[in-house]
This record gives sequence, structure tokens and C-alpha cells, in this order.
Amino acid sequence: MSAPKEDPRTWGLYVITDRTQTLDRSLEEVIDASLHGGARAFQLREKDLEGRELTALAERLLRLIRPAGGRLLINDRIDVTLAVGAAGAHLSRRGFPPAVARRLLGPARLLGVSCHSVAEAEEAQDGGADFILLGPIFFTPSKASYGPPLGLELLRQVRPRIHLPLFAIGGINAANREEVLAAGADGVAVISAVMTAPDVSAVVKALCA
Repeated sequence: MSAPKEDPRTWGLYVITDRTQTLDRSLEEVIDASLHGGARAFQLREKDLEGRELTALAERLLRLIRPAGGRLLINDRIDVTLAVGAAGAHLSRRGFPPAVARRLLGPARLLGVSCHSVAEAEEAQDGGADFILLGPIFFTPSKASYGPPLGLELLRQVRPRIHLPLFAIGGINAANREEVLAAGADGVAVISAVMTAPDVSAVVKALCA
């Protein structure tokens, strides 16, 4: 099992993987550069991989992330989370209900939940989530299938109703990070801003600043 559960508010940045966006670099190379830039929290989100491939990839990433004191969460695969001893799991709206996932994971592992409304955020909080990923805030191609961007107003609506750490996602970069935090987010989550960056370490440093 990985190191004890921590407060996600300390992360600042939550990097989500997409190996199709890495500019022909390996995912390991991008994660290693992210670690050098200061990122410490990662979500392995490679939905097209079967269990055996995903498990092998998770184990390779953990060999980079653990020595740096980082955390790896696995998207929607509680079986893989438990098999590799990852820090926790992250649920999409198509995954397990939060309360069911919490029972399967036990109390010690982290549980993140992606939400797109106040009601979903409240369900996640009531179900035992440790933090919430809220969005899409701004337009981004990777989240276009979830509907139009919800804007900063969603953060302002959710913040007073939720005591859990909130991470905003969707079109976030170093230029708009401050307004997202001012609207109530405790941190930001990114996919393409890091995965497609020519200089990953520099972009991560700017997002963590």
C-alpha cells in the first residue's frame, strides 16, 4: 500500500494522463518531466487499455512517482487500484457510485470524483469522496463530449455547499489559473496543458507557481 492519505489541498495541481497527446513521447517521459516541474498528484486515465495493459502501465508510472513522494490515482478501475497499491481511485460519472467505491477501497485510499453540477458534488461528498473534480470550466476538446463549458459561476455555486477540496478542470492554463482559484477552487486539474506542452517541466512550474 502507498503512503498514508493526505489532504489534496496541498497538491495545487492534479495532472491527468492522455498518452495520445504526448507529442510522440512516452507517458513515462511526460510524467517524469512533470515531477521535475513540481507536480505530485496524477490520475492515470487511459480508458482504452484493458486491465493487464493498464496494470503494467500503472506499475511503470509508480516506479517514477513513488520515489518523488507523489500520488497516483487510477481512473474508474478499483481492481487496478488495489492490484498495484495505488494511492486511490478517481470516478467518472460512468463509474461506481461514490459510496460503493468507498466501501471497496476502504478508508485509507483517496477517492476523487468528477462532477458537473451542485447535485453531483453533494452526492460525491455524501458518498465519502476525498476531493471533487469540477468542470468543464472553460472549453477544451477533451471535455467537449460532456457538454458546453460551465464557467466560473459553477465554482461559485458549489463552493459554499461543499467542504471537500475542489479542483477545477477544463481549458485551464497558467494564464487563467488565478481567476479559477479566486472563484473557489483549491487547485486545478489539467490534461492537454501538460500532455501537449513542448516543455512539460516549465508548464508544470507555471501551473504550480
